[in-house]
Amino acid sequence: MADAEWIAQLVEHGLVRPSFIPPPPIRELRTLTRYRKSQIEERTREVQRLDKVLQDAGIKLSSVATDILGKSGRDMLDALVEGTHDPEVLAELARGRLRVKIPLLERALRGRFGPTHAVVVGEILAHLDYLDEAIVRLSGRIDEVIAPFGAARELLCSIPGIDQRLAEGIIGEIGVDMSRFPTAQHLASWAGMCPGQHESAGKSRTGRARHGDTWLQRHLAVAAMAAARDKDSYFAAQYAQLVRRRGKAKARKAVGHSLLVVIWHMLTTGELYNELGHDWFEKRNSPERRARRHLSELGALGWQLTSTPEGILLAPPRAA
Repeated sequence: MADAEWIAQLVEHGLVRPSFIPPPPIRELRTLTRYRKSQIEERTREVQRLDKVLQDAGIKLSSVATDILGKSGRDMLDALVEGTHDPEVLAELARGRLRVKIPLLERALRGRFGPTHAVVVGEILAHLDYLDEAIVRLSGRIDEVIAPFGAARELLCSIPGIDQRLAEGIIGEIGVDMSRFPTAQHLASWAGMCPGQHESAGKSRTGRARHGDTWLQRHLAVAAMAAARDKDSYFAAQYAQLVRRRGKAKARKAVGHSLLVVIWHMLTTGELYNELGHDWFEKRNSPERRARRHLSELGALGWQLTSTPEGILLAPPRAA
């Protein structure tokens, strides 16, 4: 019996849940994007380890230089590993705009950098070099694999907060064929990006969302925070409105949910992203809109609404 038939029978008898099994090209892309993301995250951890070792040695380079792995910072670190400990000599390795901070650099580079620190920093720098090369190689292979889906990648890149890497990762997780998900809500539920539902004794309570695709959730969380920093976007307004009442985590997930809904519609229709604007909620809550809503609520409560040239007259509901 073929694997597909066997899985179909298991699903039919309720022994396993139906799942989204993408075609081979998407599975290949998924393998590459997931491994690249793990390498990028490992690189981030190594940079944090590097700064921790430098702090332990009394080297406060990160307090002066924005990027300790820039050209100037890397030259200083290489010199430290090779045995140069004179703060004045190290500070003179600064380039460009960092040279105006040479006095601060001399103070920041005056520490207790010893042989053990040199060994650990040297290994971290070598590992960072390897990770940079690995990420470049993986990105090159991803460019080859995603070529048939280049149009979909360009579509997603038009969304605020989504760059090329995030677009590739998202396509690797959900594919480009949205017919597998009848609606955007089905996709959001499958991804675990919508609130759970818990109903008992006729009462609805807040429930936990299903686990969903954790890799996709991580991509959407990064995209949501990037979109929230774009002050001219709808997503920034949505995040600002929710974060005050719900907190950062729930606001971030809500924006991620909105991004996923937009992605489903764009991949379904093939249309570019249409920006609603940062003032979308202000437009929706205009005085005229609020007035119409309040009048509608009064009408539902039994008040008599009469339109006259002077305005609208309100008559209270008659007593039963």
